[in-house]
Amino acid sequence: MMSQNIQPLNKTAHAKTKIKPQANYTHAKGQHLAPVVVHEFARASSEFPVVFVKNTETGTFQPVALFGIKPGENLYTETETWEGTYAPAAVTNFPLSLVPESKDSDKFMVVIATDNAVVNEDEGNALFEEDGEESEYLTRRKEALGQYFEHSHITQAFTKELADKDLLIQQNLEISANGEKIQINGLYLVDEKKLNELSDEDYIALRKRGVLAPIYAHLNSMHQLHRLVKKKVALS
Repeated sequence: MMSQNIQPLNKTAHAKTKIKPQANYTHAKGQHLAPVVVHEFARASSEFPVVFVKNTETGTFQPVALFGIKPGENLYTETETWEGTYAPAAVTNFPLSLVPESKDSDKFMVVIATDNAVVNEDEGNALFEEDGEESEYLTRRKEALGQYFEHSHITQAFTKELADKDLLIQQNLEISANGEKIQINGLYLVDEKKLNELSDEDYIALRKRGVLAPIYAHLNSMHQLHRLVKKKVALS
């Protein structure tokens, strides 16, 4: 991906900066997946397959929504508008994000990717008022970033629990689209058999922590693979 010129948000440097509303998220073009937080599973699973991928360096797992069947393929950015009823926060937060102020800091700052089609000084939502105060729009966007950050921590704990209980298994899927057989490798799913074999104590503990609903949302979301295949066939 090309450099997006990411800068710390600053009321002097970005006094006139505006963000245009996005009908489509062109920055996500070519991304066949994006992270989702556990709080999004219910909505995301009605649109996309929600699966887990493993970081080969750290061994940790991350839930993601699939936008395409092949790497580099996003079937939701093929037209002028996003081809779905929902877009994950990891996509909609752009061009803003939260990053640590320094390597070991527990303080975070807002950064903006300025080198893209939605950031300009002519049209859209202003980030700062003329007196240098944050605009109401920026306040709302920062609240959304903070909430996403909190939800990401909860998601990490949720995913670690699934891994610790050995509930995530690798699945290699084979899909047919237009007569072409496509292998999707490196995906992890919750093993429903192992889930059902948990002790009553473990199962009830998961239920009390509200973990079962997102697990079943994830499992049910695998039906959305058919939606991706239909989109791919329609665009062919």
